[in-house]
Amino acid sequence: MSRVLLAKVGFDGHDRGLKVVARVLRDAGFEVIYAGLRQTPEGVTTAALQEDVDVIGLSMHNGAHLTLTRAVANALHQVGLTTPIVVGGIVPAVDIPQLEQAGAVAVIGPGAASDEIIATIDHAMASSSSGPARRENVGKGRRSGHG
Repeated sequence: MSRVLLAKVGFDGHDRGLKVVARVLRDAGFEVIYAGLRQTPEGVTTAALQEDVDVIGLSMHNGAHLTLTRAVANALHQVGLTTPIVVGGIVPAVDIPQLEQAGAVAVIGPGAASDEIIATIDHAMASSSSGPARRENVGKGRRSGHG
């Protein structure tokens, strides 16, 4: 079963969308680790290591998406992880190329359909290289009877 870590980095207190995404992914057969609000880049990295996740989903609604995505990617890199990062939330289209340069493999905007969310996470897992935290999980099916 594929494991997805969901977190809000920084001081953004709006997590309703992230909870909806968590439900969508759980219903599709993913194992969701919900880190919740006010996480630090280092906290996300520690959770990714401890939970052996396949993908990290960061929800951004605070305007700091470029800085925080880069900080999470750098923290992951410092411990040798290449876990793909998917950013969701309020992100201006003009910032998407910069987010990709900062380490995000995909960006999901507000109002995304369940199928789009699932396909984006699937694509993130399929396009990633095998990192230390995911070595045994890469290449295995993500669903367990759902979907």
